[in-house]
Amino acid sequence: MAYDAKIMTAALRRFQMDRNKRRAQQEKLTSEVYRRVPRVEQIDQELRGTAAKIIQTAFETDANLESAMANLERDSLDLQRERAELLVGAGYAYDCLDGAPECPQCGDSGYLSDGTPCRCLQKYYTQEQNRRLSKLLDLGGQSFESFSFAWYDKQVWPDYGLSPLQNMEIIRDICGRYAHLFSRRSGNLLFTGAPGLGKTFLSACIARKVSEKGFSVVYDTAAHVFQQFESGKFGRENPFEEDPGEEINRYMNCDLLIMDDVGTEMLTSFVQSAFYRIINDRLINQKKNILSTNLTMDKLRERYGEAVLSRIQGEYQILRFFGQDIRILKIN
Repeated sequence: MAYDAKIMTAALRRFQMDRNKRRAQQEKLTSEVYRRVPRVEQIDQELRGTAAKIIQTAFETDANLESAMANLERDSLDLQRERAELLVGAGYAYDCLDGAPECPQCGDSGYLSDGTPCRCLQKYYTQEQNRRLSKLLDLGGQSFESFSFAWYDKQVWPDYGLSPLQNMEIIRDICGRYAHLFSRRSGNLLFTGAPGLGKTFLSACIARKVSEKGFSVVYDTAAHVFQQFESGKFGRENPFEEDPGEEINRYMNCDLLIMDDVGTEMLTSFVQSAFYRIINDRLINQKKNILSTNLTMDKLRERYGEAVLSRIQGEYQILRFFGQDIRILKIN
């Protein structure tokens, strides 16, 4: 599973801030308890000295070590019992000062013993990723559960052999399965059709669900993607104030890249080459793509060439959107 370094850095920063906040709250609580119940502080000091007493007993006495340790363990349990009774009597939880980690799996470090991010840190990663995706996609309001078929015509369109409603029911089910079952073995999708038919909405639904599963997702417009490639190649001024190298790395290495509005960018030979690289290299590295375009398959061939179209037709499931523009219907 690939992680975006920039997003992980931001997620780790928030993770550490929350961890430090919990530690500060624990220290404040400890000070409060010690002030109200001084005997608890004395007990804690005695308990911290238990290990030293065991070592001292082992080296400075002739007593049987097992017997000495048994006595110290008994004394320790008596102190812990007294401590718990004092805390409960003062209105606190018996273990309120134990400082148990929020996450027992990683001890609040964020990483497991093999160096991989723990599930608790992955949650922060997902939150940060969704926050960034939400700048471009309405992840808050766009989900498979909120998808509405009310705007799609029930009449059969002869050219397609089914109605826009029937078509969207099929497409919605395909997208739902794709998102819920997303993995390295998933395929690629191409959304093609006129504007205002739900392509971006379903892209947002997929982005949200795949991100929640812990995968790295990048959503961007084709124009922005190609701008980054041109800035990185030719050193052109970048109006987006981003590091082209970092952005290109994100595009090429994320688990799922969603490119919207393919075909609206200014066409150059460099754009054709960059698009081929994105399609080809990500296929080779088993990275998944969703492309969204208003162009027909013939127009895609004319614009990007036979090599690109061949890979799309061979490696992508093509979903054709048709119907009336929902945005216009809503206005009327």
